[in-house]
Amino acid sequence: MALLTRRNARRLSAVCSALGALVITSAALAPEAVALDVQSKEWYLDAMGADEIWKISTGKGVKVAVIDSGVNPATSSLKGQVLVDEVPKSVAYHVTSDRNGHGTSMAELIAGTGAGGGIKGLAPDAKIIPFRIDLGGLRGAEEISRTPDQAKAIRAAADSDAKIINMSFGGPTAEDGVKSAMKYAAEKGKLMFVSIGNDGDKGNYAAYPAIYPYAVGVAALDKSGTVGKFSSYGGYVDLAAPGLNVPSWCDGQFTEYCDTDGTSPASAIASASAALVWSAHPDWTANQVLRTLIDTAARDWPKGKPSKYLGYGGVRPRRVLVNKDIDPGPAGVDPLAEENGGGASPDPGPSAKSPSGKPTGNAGSAGAPSSAAAKDTDSGGGVQTGVILGAAAAVLVIVGAGYGVLRARRHR
Repeated sequence: MALLTRRNARRLSAVCSALGALVITSAALAPEAVALDVQSKEWYLDAMGADEIWKISTGKGVKVAVIDSGVNPATSSLKGQVLVDEVPKSVAYHVTSDRNGHGTSMAELIAGTGAGGGIKGLAPDAKIIPFRIDLGGLRGAEEISRTPDQAKAIRAAADSDAKIINMSFGGPTAEDGVKSAMKYAAEKGKLMFVSIGNDGDKGNYAAYPAIYPYAVGVAALDKSGTVGKFSSYGGYVDLAAPGLNVPSWCDGQFTEYCDTDGTSPASAIASASAALVWSAHPDWTANQVLRTLIDTAARDWPKGKPSKYLGYGGVRPRRVLVNKDIDPGPAGVDPLAEENGGGASPDPGPSAKSPSGKPTGNAGSAGAPSSAAAKDTDSGGGVQTGVILGAAAAVLVIVGAGYGVLRARRHR
């Protein structure tokens, strides 16, 4: 199922009642209320310095494949943004039918224009190529049989003009062919961002396809820079991005937005960050775009020792864009080569290795840094790591483009 939790979901004008992981029902929110409320809820745009970013890059010229529950191109924020004609006919069946609003929300977080009071994406001039897979809710034998599986959708996205593939979905069970499909996409020069899972506080099950090589696994952060308790953790976490209290469509009726928590929006915002960088540097390769995001990520621990909660840190595309002398490194060298190689294990447990070879519980290479260990009053134990995730390097609270202190507060 899609990796977007609706826990603590709130209607932007009132209370939204959560009836499941993806389904929220409530009275319709008037369009006028949406226009007044939703963009004021996009706290991460100010936190990441979006106004300054957009003076340099808006994602123009970059296409992002969104593999999800489908994308509705008729929302006010996505009109003209969704390239339905570029979806191969072999995977185009009902691609614009989104019954739960998840895929449409991810597309808006990436490339929404904000028109009509809708969500303003972090890369508002990027374009979306939609791919629909089975994330639940398919109706009838024909729809089930004609909807492509994950591997087929990934390969189709790899053959498209999209530079970035966003996969805000996952689960504890691997689908046949996905690992090889992701290798194929990487060989085609695609950059893949994937939700790491929402089971950090209930079993911490490794999520496929996030644990596979070439997946850039993204953790979820809140307004204070604290990783969400639900955000899964392990050696397959590569970066972190805002993922709590992020507006998304409440359901497939597209009448109202709700605040949502999950690694799904975190993955989408990371994809948008890459689109901004690639737009400003169209000659770079996927390796170079990713390397610069890793090098500039917010952290207070050595770059070569990623945290199992935050990976290499919080994405800060502004730091890449404002540095005219930034070194993207070699075009053909994978910045995650060490993580993407190694042995395999059928059961990636807390102290085992995932099928990608990424360690999931080695405190020496993937443990959260303990430079600022403190009592976690919510869970009774954990660690906090302080690091700045915004435009102002000395700011410890959210002010304008400053993004507070990034803290990894999790169970050890």
